[in-house]
Amino acid sequence: MKQSRRGSKDFKVTYFARRYDKQTGKYVYDVRYETVTEVTPRTLDVSEAFGLGIDETKEYVIYDNFEMQLSPHDIVYITGESGSGKSVLLRELEKDLGSEKVTNITEVTTDPDRPLVEQVGKDTNESLMLLSLVGLGDAWLFIKRYRELSDGQKYRFRLAKAIESGKQYWLADEFCATLDRDTAKIVAFNVQKHARRLGKAVIAATTHTDLFEDLKPSVHVHKGLGREVEVNYYPNKINRECSILREMKIGEGTLKDYAALAEYHYRATHTRLPVKRVFTLKRGRQLAGAIVYQPPAPATQGRSRVLGRRLTLNEANKLLTKISRVVVHPKFRSIGAGAKIVRETLPVCGKPYVETVAVMAQYNPFFEKAGMRRILTTQPNIGVANAVKKLESLGFNTPYLSSERMNLQKLKGLSSQQIERVRAAIHCVEGPARKRIATGRRSWYKHDEYTRKIDEASLPHLARMLSTLAVLSQPKIYLFWFDPGNNPLGIRQE
Repeated sequence: MKQSRRGSKDFKVTYFARRYDKQTGKYVYDVRYETVTEVTPRTLDVSEAFGLGIDETKEYVIYDNFEMQLSPHDIVYITGESGSGKSVLLRELEKDLGSEKVTNITEVTTDPDRPLVEQVGKDTNESLMLLSLVGLGDAWLFIKRYRELSDGQKYRFRLAKAIESGKQYWLADEFCATLDRDTAKIVAFNVQKHARRLGKAVIAATTHTDLFEDLKPSVHVHKGLGREVEVNYYPNKINRECSILREMKIGEGTLKDYAALAEYHYRATHTRLPVKRVFTLKRGRQLAGAIVYQPPAPATQGRSRVLGRRLTLNEANKLLTKISRVVVHPKFRSIGAGAKIVRETLPVCGKPYVETVAVMAQYNPFFEKAGMRRILTTQPNIGVANAVKKLESLGFNTPYLSSERMNLQKLKGLSSQQIERVRAAIHCVEGPARKRIATGRRSWYKHDEYTRKIDEASLPHLARMLSTLAVLSQPKIYLFWFDPGNNPLGIRQE
């Protein structure tokens, strides 16, 4: 049935209602514009000069019996010049698919002043999982407000909201148009990756044609001016490697390289033990990531479980090294850069056995993707857990305890009596954890000295102690790797 709509007194859009073949998934569109010239002194001058009929209408054909097959799992990439009709097709598809099935990534509702962790997921754990899934897996990003994000980070957050929506079709007009091209490629790669893993469809329209490799569409519509349009179909297979990651190379580095990226790590920006090796991940001359290997701890519960016994200190230093830091520039997160720098440096780190203890591994399993084996997860001791509960009763929000700035802001609003209750909460912690909180490191002061440090701490120092407490309150995952070709202890591959 032919229908028409009048957009204004100067033009109307005439189109045939779509025809849809359910068996083939084929949509058919016929869209054309009719324009009427507004009569003004200048349009009259032009009409007389060029012999145009001022009262005549002109029809512009945008889609002429255009056919496109679309399944609920396709990745559709609509490209073309501005004004060629990309948005028209996207709008028609959105109407035909129905709002109950569609979420528009570019129109996702967000609150500019609320932290990200509060805006997605039904609880903290689900929120952190969703944010990490789209490349926002940084402790500081979790507590940032939406308005504080870069354009690329905002796009990734909207993608997390789209995933949460559960809708079958994800639509995006002017897809990644405002992003720099590297970030656009990374976002395109992540959109297709998550959509395909979840069995969702993506329909993205943009003037940019440089996203083909990373989006890897199963349907590519290229819209020319007028009625010109070309459709190509490809196998609907997940793209497992971002084009930017293929351009990155591993090299030997120094602590200066780590220091250049340390501000992007959720933990302290310095390391205390001697450093064995530092490797970098670079794209040309651009530093994208760094990994730090250090001597192992004297003993760990996870290591004893792997080996079935404790090693002497000499044995541990001879056979083992520890990954103490892995940091990737925020721009290059979510494309597998963390897994790449771990996977490619494990065999060349100089030791047959490598271990690490990580908090973020529960949300971003890049160590496991790199080939390390998860051995066990340790929970915080009872004293740490009780201290956190007491701080919650004083109004501290647990997800924000890792922020010294927010801790200090909260402490300044407490009475002197409440400050003493904060100190008392820290005193609940015993053993090595208490030493870490009081001094920021594993030191060997006497018990009374730890007590004095807590009791005499200034508010900024107290805020730092609470930040350390937050780190200690997180479950920690122990991971282990060994070189099958150099396995002096005879560890079995499971």
